[in-house]
Amino acid sequence: MARLEHANITVRDAASTAAWLGRAFGWGIRWEGSAMNGEGYTIHVGTDADYLALYQPKSAKDGVRPDYLTSGQLNHIGIVVYDLDAAEIAVRAEGYEPHSHQDYEPGARFYFYDENEIEYEIVAYD
Repeated sequence: MARLEHANITVRDAASTAAWLGRAFGWGIRWEGSAMNGEGYTIHVGTDADYLALYQPKSAKDGVRPDYLTSGQLNHIGIVVYDLDAAEIAVRAEGYEPHSHQDYEPGARFYFYDENEIEYEIVAYD
């Protein structure tokens, strides 16, 4: 049996992204330090079991949000919560606008984009 341990994503400001992820989802910083031979900085934020590796290159570039038609493109990151309403309140408190609320088997969910144009799916299962 295998499990997903982490995903590594590029962000404009690793410290800022780690901070709001910690506030919204109760995650902690597992590790942080220089990355890619000193060409960037990485923060691992999550739980003891799994995390997001937030890579900040020395010179972050703004880009156009890719779409679901690009092969190999990250489309969204799914985060399971126990209380969807509380999670939505926390996400809104961070300044993000939830969208696409849906409730179908096996759970209810909503989505939002962060300042890096990364989409998150927040889902709660019964």
